[in-house]
Amino acid sequence: MLPVARREARERALSLLYEAEAKDVTPAQVLDELPVPPDAFTADLVEGVGAELARIDDLIERHSIGWTLERMPAIDRALLRMATYELLGRPDVPTAVVLSEAVELAGSYSTDESGRFVNGVLSAVAAEARPGGASPG
Repeated sequence: MLPVARREARERALSLLYEAEAKDVTPAQVLDELPVPPDAFTADLVEGVGAELARIDDLIERHSIGWTLERMPAIDRALLRMATYELLGRPDVPTAVVLSEAVELAGSYSTDESGRFVNGVLSAVAAEARPGGASPG
């Protein structure tokens, strides 16, 4: 299998997480139903969100002032979960890269306001998840 750029892997992971929520199944179930397994980075993001969902949702809810997870657009929720997992479980990915990629994906796939919202929530999550390494932006 050819290596997949991390940007493409994140887009694929985002679509799989969105699909899992839309179908009301676990992220692992969506992965299991794929005819061809995704690349390792995509699989790690999807599996990681599934494995750490309660912890991830708690962090997001504590830092999304005035918003519950249920009120957020589904794509924003999936994106925040994926990026929060990266902040928690992928120390090899710099904080600035996680935030930048999440904001770009929000701008491409969600509402006009989503980029700022995602950046604000993730900056606060990063400050807690990676103390001293976060670069609020």
